[in-house]
Amino acid sequence: MMIDLPALQSVFHPAAIDARTIAGLAWVLIAGATLIFLGVCSLVWRAVRRGAGNVRARHWIVGGGVLLPLLVLTPLLAFSTWRSAQLTSPASQDALVISVTAKMWWWEVRYADPRGGPDIVTANEIHLPAGRPVYLSLASNDVIHSFWVPALGGKVDMVPGRQHGMRVQVDQPGRWRGQCAEYCGEQHARMALFVVADAPDDFAAWLAAQGRPAPVSADPSLARGRAVFLAQRCGACHTVRGVSASASLGPDLTHVGSRSHLGAATVPNSANALAAWIANPHAAKPGVRMPASHDLDPASLQALAAWMAQLK
Repeated sequence: MMIDLPALQSVFHPAAIDARTIAGLAWVLIAGATLIFLGVCSLVWRAVRRGAGNVRARHWIVGGGVLLPLLVLTPLLAFSTWRSAQLTSPASQDALVISVTAKMWWWEVRYADPRGGPDIVTANEIHLPAGRPVYLSLASNDVIHSFWVPALGGKVDMVPGRQHGMRVQVDQPGRWRGQCAEYCGEQHARMALFVVADAPDDFAAWLAAQGRPAPVSADPSLARGRAVFLAQRCGACHTVRGVSASASLGPDLTHVGSRSHLGAATVPNSANALAAWIANPHAAKPGVRMPASHDLDPASLQALAAWMAQLK
């Protein structure tokens, strides 16, 4: 069972091996910076109290140019170099490979189908099995982005035309928030995602469910929602496996109802939120590339939202 933890986005709440190394390094550097700050304050206080004319230049040269680097900066450099060398190399050997592609302003996530079928595609949520090493294959589809989930590891830039990697292993089930850490345009601040670590059996069940096509319902209202999706040509940008052909301009919506948020962790997911998002996504995320659907009548909008909400 997944532990219900707050979606912390902090380096000081590590949940993976590399994140613990980075957190320890951060605390030591903070302590060193505090010592330096207090030392500078002490020197300023002494200079003010005694008068600038009574401070000898030789003392400043010896203290700031020799003693400070030897006693504070050199140990900090040595410690940071030693701890940085202990970070896990980003190797994909013996690891579950998950492909993450950054786009303006959302995340496409791909898994290899264990049954040998086409890739299983989702968006803005990365599920991984607890206790197993995972290799995140990171790429960008447009501009430079940066993948950063502070509780799981350090930042990794995603440069167009290059493939980057990050190795993660989470020992316990949980849920953490991540963020694009490189300015990438108008909605950079709302380009977030969640990483969910599941128990191995729960992850296998989730992956199998995500690999199935969209469920078919005999409910007339849901059938109407499906018809609205096709009539509005939503399939030109979005894929719903079993309903519309493959498209990649927008997130795959085959199981959109199973996701916790819409718009890359911008809005909590619900049927009402889906309706509001479809009607005018710019109200929640100005500049997003999805056009508003002002031409939809209220009944059709609600039917479409209800149909999408049950895609789990």
